[in-house]
Amino acid sequence: MTDRATWGAAGRAGRWMMAVCVALVLAACSPVMRYHGYAPTDADLAQIQVGRDTRETVEAAIGRPGMGGVMEGSGWFYVQSDWRQSGWRAPEEVDRQVVAISFDSRGRVSNIERFGTERGEVITLSRRITDTGPRPSVLSQVFRVLGQFTASSFMN
Repeated sequence: MTDRATWGAAGRAGRWMMAVCVALVLAACSPVMRYHGYAPTDADLAQIQVGRDTRETVEAAIGRPGMGGVMEGSGWFYVQSDWRQSGWRAPEEVDRQVVAISFDSRGRVSNIERFGTERGEVITLSRRITDTGPRPSVLSQVFRVLGQFTASSFMN
């Protein structure tokens, strides 16, 4: 009887170890989310008054951004990216939010825009502008400046 009891206990222990191994394998396959950067919420941006607030008051309300504009005195950019990695696959960006705050020549907020990505394309989610009229977006200005750089400009 003792041999049979020993084998029964060993069989239960083996099944228990197998269940633990299966649980570990399934846990390794579950997606891992990573969040990078910071983009203020719409409620945070509602505190900022276009045409009235300055860089200092924006910094006090929502903090300083991780990125500034390419040119001195241009806008501030808050960027947040959400990434998902499943198992051995390369990480995939599932969401990106970009908040662009532009300032006029007096240092006051002139424009607040929120951009996102949908199917790999940049879309405008919200926009607040003081003056109306034809004006290129902040991102198009940044991409225009970035497009002016060449490899030879870095060699000097």
